[in-house]
Amino acid sequence: MTLVVTVLDTTGIQPYIFGSNRLRENVGASYLVSQVTDEWVKEVLKDLRDDKNKNWKIQIPAHPEDKPYIEEDITLNAELVYAGGGNTVLLFQTIDYAKEFTRKLSRKILEKAPGINLVAAHKEFEWNGKSTPLYEVIQEVMKNEVDRAKQQRVPSAPLLGLGVTADCRSSRLVAVGISNEDQYKMTSEHQAYPISREIGAKLVAVNAANKQLKHFIFDSKKPHKKDDYKIPLDVDDMGRSEGESSYIAIVHADGNNMGKRFQDVGKDKSNRDYIIEVRKLSNSIQEAGKNALKKVYETVVKSLDSGSLTEKINLKDNTLPFRPIVYGGDDVTFVCDGRLGLELAAIYLQEFEDQSVSYGGKLTACAGVCIVKSHYPFARAYELSEDLCKSAKKYVKTKNKDESAIDWHLAASGLIGSVNDIREREYQGAEGKLYMRPVLLAQDDEWRTWQGIKKVIQELNNNERWKDKRNKVIALREILRKGSRATKEYLKAYGLADLPLFKNDDNQATQLSQNGWLNGICGYFDAIEAMEFYVSLTEDTDEQL
Repeated sequence: MTLVVTVLDTTGIQPYIFGSNRLRENVGASYLVSQVTDEWVKEVLKDLRDDKNKNWKIQIPAHPEDKPYIEEDITLNAELVYAGGGNTVLLFQTIDYAKEFTRKLSRKILEKAPGINLVAAHKEFEWNGKSTPLYEVIQEVMKNEVDRAKQQRVPSAPLLGLGVTADCRSSRLVAVGISNEDQYKMTSEHQAYPISREIGAKLVAVNAANKQLKHFIFDSKKPHKKDDYKIPLDVDDMGRSEGESSYIAIVHADGNNMGKRFQDVGKDKSNRDYIIEVRKLSNSIQEAGKNALKKVYETVVKSLDSGSLTEKINLKDNTLPFRPIVYGGDDVTFVCDGRLGLELAAIYLQEFEDQSVSYGGKLTACAGVCIVKSHYPFARAYELSEDLCKSAKKYVKTKNKDESAIDWHLAASGLIGSVNDIREREYQGAEGKLYMRPVLLAQDDEWRTWQGIKKVIQELNNNERWKDKRNKVIALREILRKGSRATKEYLKAYGLADLPLFKNDDNQATQLSQNGWLNGICGYFDAIEAMEFYVSLTEDTDEQL
């Protein structure tokens, strides 16, 4: 039996989503991307039933084992294998059906989401017999056909306009409208600006994106009403304090070894068993990411309800200081008030670890946190958060452990160069590296963890020995640059005790607290630098840490 497997992917997603400095445009773009390889696929499959295909029959399973199966029912024209992780895989009875579906989906994207580039690859294969199993066919198509199509795609070179046209403020393409037109539903407080078709499509999608997010994060079983807290559509609404703190954090998190999970789940399985298992895995990973993100939201709301967070962050019209942009799987990006970035990233990683999936054992992930001025170019800040996430992943590989890790950068001014360039230029001291980043989230046999850094930050901020000596602690950063000897002399000269321990009852942590340095690594520069950018949302005690 000959069938056709079709794999869909998209290219240029990061610049499409994060190329604007306006949060509402990022939100709309992310929503459109999520629709392209999921809901719109299902809609187009259903819409193919026209005069030409009046007997069109499809299978979009609600559960992994739902029947009918395409190999058993010859009247079934198409079956959705799975949609997740940025890819969509389908089976068709003929190549003509596959191409017709792709044409209609492409047209829908051109009309409703201009700027998104779809990549589609088709391959015929024999379902029965000793031919290549479906698992290997899909891997081959993804590795060869899809990747090659991405590399060979000719970048578009749109006409940027003539002398009589206005530029879109966000994309620099030809403007076709103004942002305050009725279909965009922007309030009068937003200053109108010219927009292109691409930006217009993103703005139209904003309300649907917000509706989807409200349905996702607000739990109707709990006493909160949907109007208790508003979802922000502008970075200025995320809790910035005029004259005090005007920073946002972009957090990008990504699951570890997810590609290997999807590869291994199909080994030594029949075609149908593979389809069932990959659906289970895809669904469970999406649920894990959503559940972890929902826990982050619940933690923020709990702190707001208790009043502990509102004392530190200035909320505007009861607007949440936190906004997911990309979510629905292991690849998550959210933006928040700069003082919450480190804490929320750590909470997300811990909650993600606590989730379970259908295959592959323990879940882990890495996160990159970039904290910048509120109106710093969003695309550049996101790019750095992605690089920081990659840095954390590389660190995990060097430890030969399947653990979660976090890396971050606090940019009080501009960002010039890569993460490595910045650290080589700005974070070198007399005895070695001033930074410990990246670090594991938590590890019983290590002191160099986020758990340890958090303990030090909380003690420097709250412990009676240190909180009244804040200026001396801040000044210690420059002393640490000079090395362990200068650090010991500084602590002695000002009558300061040994620095806070990263981990109690640990010989290395004790040595570090006395010298500030250990084996060419400074232990306290990261913690002191992060003091102003850290607000705790949990009630951990030093004993728990």
